[in-house]
Amino acid sequence: MDDLFVKLTTRMILPFIQLYGLYVILHGHLSPGGGFSGGAIYAASIVLYTLAFGLEKGKERMPHEISARIETGGILVYVLVGLSGIFLGYTFLTNIEAGFPIGTFGKVLSAGLIPVVTFAIGLKVMSTIVTLFHTMLEEES
Repeated sequence: MDDLFVKLTTRMILPFIQLYGLYVILHGHLSPGGGFSGGAIYAASIVLYTLAFGLEKGKERMPHEISARIETGGILVYVLVGLSGIFLGYTFLTNIEAGFPIGTFGKVLSAGLIPVVTFAIGLKVMSTIVTLFHTMLEEES
């Protein structure tokens, strides 16, 4: 797209969309939102950038190799956190019973390992949406 207004507006609002996506991911255990919602918001910012500046610029912003590593890392963190409960003799994704510190209620660093799992889900969702969008655009052209 060669519309100057769209490109300028995208550059102006992109950091705010991404910051909000991270906020939703990191506060998902305290308020509505979480990894899926925040990951989708963050991915929407990259989709917007790709639509405004083209597929090549979008792929420069989020290359497939990086996206694949983020996707793998997100699911790997999720599984490792889940297995840590099993290794301690409890069920998958056990949190408080396994002795993980839960912190102070209402603070960002609370809820034990739930924020870590939420962040891993956010990474997985974001990278999956971006990969699917870029793949669909590649197949279309």
